[in-house]
Amino acid sequence: MSIYIQSAYGITPQPLYDGSELLPVMHNKTGNQLRCVEPDYSRYIDAKLIRRMSRIIKMGSAAAMQCLQDANLAMPDAIVTGTAYGCLQDTAIFLNRMVEFKEELLTPTAFIQSTHNTVSAQIALMLQCHNYNNTYVHRGFSFESALLDAIMMLQEKEISNALVGAADEITDTSHAILSRFGLYKHGAVSNTRLFEDKTKGTIAGEGAVFFTLHTTDAGSNLARLDAVTTFYKPADADVVKETIAAFLAGQSADIEEIDLIITGRNGDISNDAIYDVLAGSLFSATQTIHFKQLCGEYPTASAYALWLGAAIIQNGKIPSTLLPAPNKKPVKRVLIYNHYQHTHHALYLLSAC
Repeated sequence: MSIYIQSAYGITPQPLYDGSELLPVMHNKTGNQLRCVEPDYSRYIDAKLIRRMSRIIKMGSAAAMQCLQDANLAMPDAIVTGTAYGCLQDTAIFLNRMVEFKEELLTPTAFIQSTHNTVSAQIALMLQCHNYNNTYVHRGFSFESALLDAIMMLQEKEISNALVGAADEITDTSHAILSRFGLYKHGAVSNTRLFEDKTKGTIAGEGAVFFTLHTTDAGSNLARLDAVTTFYKPADADVVKETIAAFLAGQSADIEEIDLIITGRNGDISNDAIYDVLAGSLFSATQTIHFKQLCGEYPTASAYALWLGAAIIQNGKIPSTLLPAPNKKPVKRVLIYNHYQHTHHALYLLSAC
């Protein structure tokens, strides 16, 4: 049974499309983190609710509402989200207040909204949706786990459509903590020149991206999601190449049939080593672009890559900011390969409808 992406939308460090327009430019940002370009939330959320919502809840709720609107879907049969960090801002507020007030006279709001499933729950509350609702917190596999859950329910005909998404945020506290592990570059770094600096570290990212999935081949679909799979801690580059080849073979596809490959390069010399190996072997003859100069690095960044792949297929062309030369032929089949910290590896195969 085929799975189709009917609509997709997100709040990200770069503006996503409005209507049918592909991402036109890449904004030049300097630093070691990419924070989201946030919209006027009153377009999506009741003003009385906005003042009680933390930043990630507003981002996730707004992205989900616009995604449903684009699909002309009033009530999804399932809401499934993935997040690695959850509501970091509310968690930090609650913990700081515990110390400040010596564990006494604490207001419950920050605690209630600090749980990982708050975004998914808030969407359901806004829609008055009592259908299946689940959140996956599986580090670098959080979005893939949510996506696979929805796909299985669709294939087993438990549901006819699903709202699936991922949301993670940067806070000053989380950025400071993660910086201690050497994850990010030091000093001012331009995202437009991220891959020119062959050093350790990358730039932090964040975003909330949602999709509506269904099994009907309607003319308005963005793309067909042929397959998605994950693999954990491959032993070496040969295992990665074998896994990718087996993934394509399972879909009766060959690397020569792929029009575009989107990889998760992030500018970290260690992180990008596997992509260098593939560029010189399995991917050598295929157009390849990267996406983390747009959204930064975070555990659920693959949701951005999936949006980008679907948008490129819908428009049949690659943005000039990602591929200076015009693409050789219309993009009808896209392979996405991303890994998070050498541990969580994911593959997606998309096709034109």
